[in-house]
Amino acid sequence: MTSIPHRPRPLEAEELFADPEFSSPMISPDGALLAYLAPAHGRRNIWVRGIDEGHEDARCVTHDERRGISTFFFCEDPRWLLYLQDTDGNEDWHLFRVDLRSPSAPAVDLTPLAPGSRVFAAEPLRSRSATVLATMNRRPAALDTFLIDVASGETALHHEQPGRGQDLLLDGEGTPAFLARVTDEGDTQFSAIDPVSGEHRALLRVGGADHPMGVEIQQSTPDGTGLVLGSYLEGDDLQLVRVDRATGEIRVLAAVEGWSLDILSVLAPGALPPTLYTDRRSGEILAARFTGPRPRIVVIDPGFVEVHAALSALSDGVLGALSSDLSGQRWVATFLHDREPDVAWFHDRTTGESRRLSPSSPHLDPQDLAPMEPVSLTARDGLPLDGFLTLPPGRPPRDLPLVLEVHGGPWVHDSWGFSPQSQFLASRGYAVLQVNFRGSSGYGRRHTLAAVGEFAGAMHDDLLDAVDWAVAQGIADPDRLGILGGSYGGYAALVGAAFTPERFSAAVDIVGIADLASFLRSLPPVSRPYLRSNWLTYVGDPEDAAQEAEMRARSPLTHVDRISTPLLIAHGANDARVQRTESDTIVASLRERGVAVRYLLADDEGHGFGNPENRIRLQHAIAEHFATHL
Repeated sequence: MTSIPHRPRPLEAEELFADPEFSSPMISPDGALLAYLAPAHGRRNIWVRGIDEGHEDARCVTHDERRGISTFFFCEDPRWLLYLQDTDGNEDWHLFRVDLRSPSAPAVDLTPLAPGSRVFAAEPLRSRSATVLATMNRRPAALDTFLIDVASGETALHHEQPGRGQDLLLDGEGTPAFLARVTDEGDTQFSAIDPVSGEHRALLRVGGADHPMGVEIQQSTPDGTGLVLGSYLEGDDLQLVRVDRATGEIRVLAAVEGWSLDILSVLAPGALPPTLYTDRRSGEILAARFTGPRPRIVVIDPGFVEVHAALSALSDGVLGALSSDLSGQRWVATFLHDREPDVAWFHDRTTGESRRLSPSSPHLDPQDLAPMEPVSLTARDGLPLDGFLTLPPGRPPRDLPLVLEVHGGPWVHDSWGFSPQSQFLASRGYAVLQVNFRGSSGYGRRHTLAAVGEFAGAMHDDLLDAVDWAVAQGIADPDRLGILGGSYGGYAALVGAAFTPERFSAAVDIVGIADLASFLRSLPPVSRPYLRSNWLTYVGDPEDAAQEAEMRARSPLTHVDRISTPLLIAHGANDARVQRTESDTIVASLRERGVAVRYLLADDEGHGFGNPENRIRLQHAIAEHFATHL
């Protein structure tokens, strides 16, 4: 009997953009519990079950009905589980406590802060059980560190920020070991702090423009004797290095020739795989992630070699998130895969047992999904560009409508893995092209610095060159090109519509920047010292009249009268980064001129759509927009 070939089907928005049934699994420090995210009360909530129990034994331990939870972790005492939450996407993050001995009790807000203050970072202090270090701006323009007793909720100032743009790097005991200071030029000056006298001694200075998001990896070793950094040294590749506190000697911990540390790779909104993997008990670095057509893991700790080999044998994907118990015997790992979201496994070193955990989206058949293929091309000025192409399954790759999907940041990068947006569009017959244009992270010093002064310039040319490549390959129909993106990607979509309206037949802007000067002026005061190495260097300072004029020239709002491309614009009313007034103004101008524009404004969202009903509504609108205009 002849088998009937499988015919991929169009995927519905509800299948890809509803909250997954199982995601972000994490094992407790004692190895007894598994915590994960799953729907409850219409939102993503935290569920807990015994590590050897089944899905039917799980219990929901949080009760959020307003906004889904994304970030959570166990305290060193496994009785306590902590999570971050804001209000309707406003990014005023608070730290909440769940008592697993009383899981039905309401969560306790450990950080009742005044409006405008927020938790910027929180992590358990390994040396003190049930204690958390939290960085907050209780002083509006300062980032101070506080010790929080999780059981009592008592909060005490641990260390004040020494000055604006100055950050203490603490060792495993919570003691300052190094100081990182952002200079007026945007460089970062690192100093060693003497553990006895407290005196500071200059160690090294790192160029600011090389690291637009600041030195992306900067931390003390647990014993305080070494400073761990992401550094280019004298080359083009970002390496992981250790600087000795006493001697200043620099030693390379991990490097891959021709590739950089995989910093800030983005697979989906909010999904940032770790760059470093650390030992749960000691805090020592086990392995590091590097970029490539597929990310690659470099093992640093010899004791992790066997564990990594055992975990790697479980999936043909790439290691994503990882957690273990304090003994290092029980592990829970997720894997990145282009046709399977959130693949998760449990592995026990003692017994040798491995088993796959609950699937996140059991209704999705990998046969209906499209592979994400790495591609390489060359920009018009000779700069190498890497990206990814997702083609409609079961269709010849010829003369297809193409959507150029532009990542945000811009100092992040697209990476190989599961992309709901690409899968949704590919299943509807579109080729989807993602390109890591100049300025994207993870592709070396030269690639990053090539973006200085190039907003709406060479950065946009890179996107056009990628489209031209797809047309020249015969993949894309030049008369059916669309552009889509969020945040910086939304800015890029607006630039495409305003600066090169003849190139794109449709554009989608999601929380995009329309006015660069207005955007920078609206950022909170606490961020100002950290802007010198990125926005102020790469784009300009709106307080300088000449630079502001240049910023206006590179802003889509200035050229709104040139937009003729049909637009779909989506914005969250509580966006803390890009003011909704920017989208309001664009929409009002286009409607006055009779240009086709649809506006989705969500009152319960911020910088991106997080609630599943809003994500699904947005995807229905995107599908309709491209179906109409491409």
